[in-house]
Amino acid sequence: MVNRHDQLQIQGRVVIDGSATATIRKSNEPLSFWGGFDQATGEIIDRRHPLSGVMGAGCILAIPFTRGSSTTTSILIEAVRARVAPAGIITTEVDAFLALASIVADEMYDASFPVLSVDQDAFDKIVDGSRARIHRGGRITFL
Repeated sequence: MVNRHDQLQIQGRVVIDGSATATIRKSNEPLSFWGGFDQATGEIIDRRHPLSGVMGAGCILAIPFTRGSSTTTSILIEAVRARVAPAGIITTEVDAFLALASIVADEMYDASFPVLSVDQDAFDKIVDGSRARIHRGGRITFL
């Protein structure tokens, strides 16, 4: 992507703090976790979504925002329990349902995931398939 000395970095707004290193799976389309994410396998199963068939498990999922309701929280909590949740989530909007899922998963299973919000310009710099590290405090570096 860039050479090591000019490594791309983005500063995100921390919604839920944490760290993760994984491959980015990015879409410019919002995702509905209810009916769009398989909580047992981590696969994105919405057949109309650009990431359909992609394994969201263990990745850093970059989506502009979620569609749907509070079911997002329950789907992600179950995915954490099954160990197939994303390693982190980056959005362009603060999403209370994603935050709640990470908080409850931490309480129930001692396993949370970072949730960050970035502005649209920063989101546009994220490349699907690249590797990135989310650092505590919201900094994202691309490896």
